This record gives sequence, structure tokens and C-alpha cells, in this order.
Amino acid sequence: MAWLRGLYNWTLEKAAHPYAVGWLAFFSFIESSFFPIPPHPLLGLMCLAEPKKAIRFATICTLASVAGGLLGYGIGYFLYDAVGAWVIGLLGLTESFPVAACYIREQGAMAVFFAAGTPVPFKLMTITAGFIEMNLATFTLAALAGRSLIFMLVGILFQIFGAPIKAIIDKYLGLLTTLFVVLVVGGFVLFTQLAGSDESSGEAHICDSATDVRNS
Repeated sequence: MAWLRGLYNWTLEKAAHPYAVGWLAFFSFIESSFFPIPPHPLLGLMCLAEPKKAIRFATICTLASVAGGLLGYGIGYFLYDAVGAWVIGLLGLTESFPVAACYIREQGAMAVFFAAGTPVPFKLMTITAGFIEMNLATFTLAALAGRSLIFMLVGILFQIFGAPIKAIIDKYLGLLTTLFVVLVVGGFVLFTQLAGSDESSGEAHICDSATDVRNS
């Protein structure tokens, strides 16, 4: 969509702004609850311009994103009918909402961690977590772990390798973070499946086909 491309370009322009760090924090904050453009491209451009500050930029991105996740949680908890449902619909995630609710109910922190550290829309999980009243401390820790993974990976790579790493990050960031998450949670998933009750395998199927958030 043309408006989305325009918004994306406008976001990237902030990498050259005198207050680029402030913009990075701002976009990281609002992306976790309603803004459609992820902060990763802006973070990448800023790290490219100043590789020695890459970890600092990534840390700011991480903390602001988790703070924004708490806003998303609050929207889901207090304002779902008035605001949350509208945001979910605007982003085209209405059908995914009951699926996300089911996975958070069944897997808790693991579902939030996976969404926070992969290209899964994080705002969907933050609003959903608030809506189903997930434990706030568990949510916050899972969000911090997942967001640290995806943003600090960028910062560390730029800090170590500098500008040449940009092409690899642009092309493979989603794959790299997803593979890392798989390695981290692989033991847990394998254990669950081997323990494997029919009930466990059934839960995944139920979540994939969930359509009613109240019963998911």
C-alpha cells in the first residue's frame, strides 16, 4: 500500500535527524502497541552510521519496545473494546487474535517470548496478553527476553563487524532470530512432544483453528 510505503520512508528519514535516538525510542515504543512499521530498519541505519554506538542503540530500542509492550498490555487489559479491537482490526489481525489468545493461555511466557524475538507482530501479542489478563511480571520478563534477542543481535553484529554486516542483517534477520529462538526453546518443545500426550498435540491444533477468543 502506498500509504504504508510512505510511512516506512518517513520513518527511515529519521536516521539522519538530530534527535535520531529519540525517534528510535519513540518508534520502538509505539510499534509494540499500534504502529505498523518495525524499528529494525531505523536501528540498522543508525548502527550503520555509528557502529561503535550499536549496542547503545539496541539497548534503547529494547527498553523502549518493552515499555511500549506494557502500553499494549494496558490497552488490552483496560481498553480492548474501545481501542484494542479497533487497532487489531486496522492492522488486519482480527482473525489472528483468538489464535494468539489461545497460544498465550496454553504456553504463557514462551508464546510472548517467541513473538517478541521473531517477525510475529508483537503488538498482537501485547494487546492479547492484556486482554486475557496474563500475569504482568511474566509478560514483562518474556517481552524483555524476546526483544533483547532481536535488537541486541543487530547491535552486537554491528559492533563486531561494522558496516559490512548490514547486507546480511537486511536479508537474514528474520531467519537468524527465528533459528536462535528455535534453538533456545527447542529442548522445551522436544520434551513436550516426547512427553507427549495426545492432549498436548491436540492443543496446538485447537489453537491453530481458534475462532472465539472467549473459548480459545
